[in-house]
Amino acid sequence: MAILVLLRHGQSLFNREGRFTGWMDIDLSLRGREEAAQAGRLMKNCRLDFDIVYTSVLKRAVRTAWIVLEEMDRMWIPLLPCWRLNERSYGALEGEKKSEMEKRYGAAQVHLWRRSFSERPPALSKDDRRYPGWDRRYLAIEEKDLPRTESLQDAMQRILPLWQGQVLPQLEKQRNVLVVSHGNTIRSLVKHIEGVSDEDIKKIEIATASPLLYEMDESKRLVRGRLTSLPSSNKSSL
Repeated sequence: MAILVLLRHGQSLFNREGRFTGWMDIDLSLRGREEAAQAGRLMKNCRLDFDIVYTSVLKRAVRTAWIVLEEMDRMWIPLLPCWRLNERSYGALEGEKKSEMEKRYGAAQVHLWRRSFSERPPALSKDDRRYPGWDRRYLAIEEKDLPRTESLQDAMQRILPLWQGQVLPQLEKQRNVLVVSHGNTIRSLVKHIEGVSDEDIKKIEIATASPLLYEMDESKRLVRGRLTSLPSSNKSSL
């Protein structure tokens, strides 16, 4: 029986500061590194093992994966970074403090941008240095695929080709998969896997570095599983 674990990265420096992050390449805080190590120890103690790991191309996810695999003594497992697993783009909000944006736009509007399925924040202009087109890691990606802002729905549509083309086929071959990504991209996958409604997805939060386990049953359906123990709540703002 194949297993899938979805893992949000540990606390980032921007999580700690209460800033919107999105596609900005922000590293883990010291607390985030320890959260990642704790997640690795938990999965090792639960006797989980993996054949392949997928991450975004953002260092907070990649470093979390490195730390987890080191704790599990599985540094040799293939690790495949893909831009499709990047956090949703927060557009012109990226790098800004959430508290300041609430003063500017109102708390209700900011909450809608953060939690709803279809609302997009204000877009970046293409001459803004935060726009992914300026980053060499995205040079091979078509301009139409580089976001200037995204809703959760947009992020989900970006992720699904990777899910359907690579991750799901690995599981169907009975290979165990670890996906290390971001709060909103994992929310997207949870919505898709569990059939969560557009309304109910607003209520789902993803804690930092707390593994979500799924098991593939005989009908090739993914069912939420349980670890024998969970780390203390590590919720950080998305």
